[in-house]
Amino acid sequence: MSHAPPPRPQLLQITWPIYSEHLLHLLVGVFGVWLVSRLSDDAAAAYGLSNQIMLTFMITFRFVSVGASVVVTQYIGAGDRAGAEQVARASLGANAWMGIASCAIIGLGASSLLSLMNTPASLMPTARPYLMAVGVMLAFDAVNFSMGAVLRAHTYTRDTLRLILVMYVIQLALSLPLMFGFAGWEGLGMNGLALAAVIGRACSFFMHRRLWIERLGIRASFEDYWRIRPDRLREMLHIGLPGAGENVVYRISYMIILAMIADMGAAALATHTYTMQIVHFLLLFSMAIGFGTEIVVGHRVGAGELHGADRQVRGGLLIGFCVCVTTVLATALVGPRLLGLFTRDPEVLATGATLLWLNLLVEPGRTLNLVVINGLRATGDARFPVGFGVFSMFAVAVGLSWLLGVHFGWGLAGVWVAYGADEWVRGLAMAARWHYRGWVPHARRTVRRVRLRQPRPA
Repeated sequence: MSHAPPPRPQLLQITWPIYSEHLLHLLVGVFGVWLVSRLSDDAAAAYGLSNQIMLTFMITFRFVSVGASVVVTQYIGAGDRAGAEQVARASLGANAWMGIASCAIIGLGASSLLSLMNTPASLMPTARPYLMAVGVMLAFDAVNFSMGAVLRAHTYTRDTLRLILVMYVIQLALSLPLMFGFAGWEGLGMNGLALAAVIGRACSFFMHRRLWIERLGIRASFEDYWRIRPDRLREMLHIGLPGAGENVVYRISYMIILAMIADMGAAALATHTYTMQIVHFLLLFSMAIGFGTEIVVGHRVGAGELHGADRQVRGGLLIGFCVCVTTVLATALVGPRLLGLFTRDPEVLATGATLLWLNLLVEPGRTLNLVVINGLRATGDARFPVGFGVFSMFAVAVGLSWLLGVHFGWGLAGVWVAYGADEWVRGLAMAARWHYRGWVPHARRTVRRVRLRQPRPA
């Protein structure tokens, strides 16, 4: 039988652990760049290219995990814990298959994938074995994505934060000896970093499994990791397919732009890699507010509280803008010092500092995008963002990157202007969709769907 809805989660209460979790991800990523930069700038460039390929595969896992997160929040908001558990179990099997498939594709086609990225021939001997080694962790990441998404949907964001912290402690403790060796052993170089990441993800899987038992009362069986549940999968993909599709399109457009940058030379590629490590920190809070908004709006829509959902999105935007402008400005002021952590090349330092000032154009638009798109997705309005996003990301981001960066010779500055134009075009379109209530019919259909699936009292 269904239960009374729990108290509605508060945005900032669940946002700060999400923010801290993303901060940990980025800190470890930056530390990884710093470690490989101790080997050489070529190693750092190879690391950046390989990780972009990995991120593209990871986005495919969001087809299921994004849908699972949103649908679970809707069922919890309606007080239907049994329905939420069925969705959670269904997400495991779907993502397990996707993880194994992704691992196999990278193992068999690493060279072809790197060639698609226009990887310079000098980087291939370094990038190819690293990509193949780190590809193994995709099998673990796929299932971890689903388990983590379900825990956050239940508002156990502090538990997932502690789990991620332990995982990275294990990974970092292993990275140094595996990369640089110890007791006379020379180490594995970049492949040691990959091995440490695989071991950390394996530990994360077992910790996620334990949290499911302790917090959710869900003991996943062997069958759950292999069985496909079509009814629940369709329910998740209704949200997850467009939602993750928008991320896939973004990643494809980003990789096309990255291929243009690779053609500009190794210096431009290294500058992009180093600068993006800093840029990722700038969007952390906006990402956390976006994900938090998705969780809170999903709970409110499941409970039929559409006015409350509207207030959450508008409040999240206000907070996001204030934090965004402050952090971008502060980062631009100390940009050269931050870039100096990675390189001493004066050309890289000068270009990277210019790009950090150009982020004053990019990041407010990205904040608008992240908060409103997550709000739209949580209501069930998931197709409009990806439909409009396909147009903007290819016509504006890719098109302007080529026109300004390549054709007119602006280089990386032209690419950054294109990034900003794309974020603002999409952000304003999403804001108009929300303001003029284009999401309301989708939210009402979501309320009806959740209520129809609830078991009737005996």
